[in-house]
Amino acid sequence: MSSDSNSAAGQDLPNEHLEAASTALDHLTTKANEADGHTKEHLHTAADADKAHSLFRSVFSGDALQEIENDWHLGNYIIDRKTGAKSFEPMSIYVRLGMHILYYGSAEEKALHWRRTQDLLKEQSVKMGKQYDSPDSRDHIKPFIDSFHLLPSMPEMLQPDYTKYATFNEFFARQIREEARPQDEAGDPRVVSSPADCRLTAFPTVDMATKYWIKGFGFTLPRLLGNEALAQKFDGGSLVIARLAPQDYHRWHAPVSGHVESINEIPGTYYTVNPQAICQKGTLDVFCENRRSVMVISRTASGGSPVVVVAVGAMLVGSIKYNEGVTQGVEVRRGQCLGAFYYGGSTVIVLFPKGEVVLDQDLVKNSCEEKCETLMRVGGRVGAGPQ
Repeated sequence: MSSDSNSAAGQDLPNEHLEAASTALDHLTTKANEADGHTKEHLHTAADADKAHSLFRSVFSGDALQEIENDWHLGNYIIDRKTGAKSFEPMSIYVRLGMHILYYGSAEEKALHWRRTQDLLKEQSVKMGKQYDSPDSRDHIKPFIDSFHLLPSMPEMLQPDYTKYATFNEFFARQIREEARPQDEAGDPRVVSSPADCRLTAFPTVDMATKYWIKGFGFTLPRLLGNEALAQKFDGGSLVIARLAPQDYHRWHAPVSGHVESINEIPGTYYTVNPQAICQKGTLDVFCENRRSVMVISRTASGGSPVVVVAVGAMLVGSIKYNEGVTQGVEVRRGQCLGAFYYGGSTVIVLFPKGEVVLDQDLVKNSCEEKCETLMRVGGRVGAGPQ
């Protein structure tokens, strides 16, 4: 993946493109509620698959489709930390539609466009959340498992029998047995863990994150955190971005042990958090636009230094919910499950003050030199505090 390519963000796309993309997205989310929904033939069809192309041809003109094909990548390269192997993760059709909607419009139209887009994506996300809270949505669990080959992972869950989940959303937010994700170097309080089963990027400074990864305009720590005074504590600090794909175990965990000082809910929209959106120049920054929850943890190992964990919703995410008992004033321990995302892809961003942690070099190299995410699991080491 390269963020230097020309993107549809810089083009003046006709008004009808937004209407076409909106129609296609509504078709996909409606189709997902049918008896045969939630398979690779619908929401999760790879963007370069024949069925995806068929849908695009039905709603976009020939010239428009050619522009999209020429200007967009169709996925992202991921590096497996255990093996070092690089593999290609295709973009799903609904993410690709979300990117088209995000990039629509000329510069003078963008303010109006983004308001329209926010309304559209909120409507579709709420729609999917309601669909998958319905008892009828149980019919989608097995096709989803089959699509992503999840059956071997089910014994890791607190409820391993997929037929026992009352709704698709209940299954989607399934919780893992803690012993299935042991913490690396559990006895060393200096170590920092991955907050999720995810595709992870790691940057020693926020400036490096914006140089190599976060290309959209408008990204600042005060905007991300919704708090200028809090943001100042992370000046020169490091940053980890954990992206959860829909097929991932969809809960997030504490990367450090400490005391929960505060939790702040920030309303926002539901843009895609796919790297193709994050890394494209010329569009707004989705992290600072999306709905998110900001948790501040006073880290025990460093005498109360703040660590921020930001749970970011994304396209088609129905809700962000903390586990029972996880609230302001409680103690949390590294590896403890904090909360769950309900249907869709999501992101967890972890911020550390300057000097709080030295991020592992392989993760930094993958992020900055390879410009790739690293496949990680909950509890995997991402770095450690100084000696």
